[in-house]
Amino acid sequence: MPLDSSLVGEQAEPRTHEVDARWTMAYVASLGDLIDRYIDTRRGGGIVAHPLFQVCLEWPTGGALRARHRGTVTAAEAARGVHATHHAVLHRPIRPPERLTTRAEILGIEGRKAGAYEVTKFATFDERGAPVCTTYYGTLYRQVAVVGGDRPAAAPEPPVLNAAPARPRSEMRAPVGAGAAHVYTECARIWNPIHTDAAVAAAAGLPAIILHGTATLALSVSRIIAAEAGGDPERVAEIGARFGAMVFMPSELTVRILAREKLAGGAEAIFFETLSAEGGRAVRDGVVTLRA
Repeated sequence: MPLDSSLVGEQAEPRTHEVDARWTMAYVASLGDLIDRYIDTRRGGGIVAHPLFQVCLEWPTGGALRARHRGTVTAAEAARGVHATHHAVLHRPIRPPERLTTRAEILGIEGRKAGAYEVTKFATFDERGAPVCTTYYGTLYRQVAVVGGDRPAAAPEPPVLNAAPARPRSEMRAPVGAGAAHVYTECARIWNPIHTDAAVAAAAGLPAIILHGTATLALSVSRIIAAEAGGDPERVAEIGARFGAMVFMPSELTVRILAREKLAGGAEAIFFETLSAEGGRAVRDGVVTLRA
């Protein structure tokens, strides 16, 4: 069955979460990123969450929105949906304990060669109504058509690297343990059985369970913070990426920092890609924007 573009504009009921230190610390523990700013609760001003932590808040809200697809795509077609693009704008760090509310809206649906591409906007606010994070999450439903005509999303784009350098600025390794997807699932509270259940992964046409795209991206961002932001996660203002090659477990990722460029207003863009153990680009067109 095709994905109906009349779903554009559909919204999910807002979800409110109590974000405590236990949750944010569990998230970074799943990444093996245990710097003081994430886990030392004795710090003046407290700890902060990892810049990718907001995906934990977006997942259940997105699930409620995806339920609107029922009747337009089959369960088998829905299972072929993969996280294709990610663009997060971080208005400020998350500082537990906080009560945060996330809203979700389908911004666009269009047909692409590989299938139906859908963009969902997630907006997370604090108790005062001030924005904390805005994410534009692209899902590709492989081999699924679109009915109702293309309705592309009107969404901002992250900075783009105009020309790849002859050689990377630097390279870093990121080990991925045999149980990485299971640990990430429980610590992030993001459950999709293609990452932890071999039978479900096989039914979806995958050769084995695969690591979450957000886990691959978070591992990459952790290394960029260490190498290019002086170990300060609060400098991260924006994250953009496209997902490609699957990441199997156990394996090792290679994070390649391609370039560092000045942006308007004094911000800097760190352009990167992340390679799977097989050499495929698990993350391409990656960028982390750092505040001045």
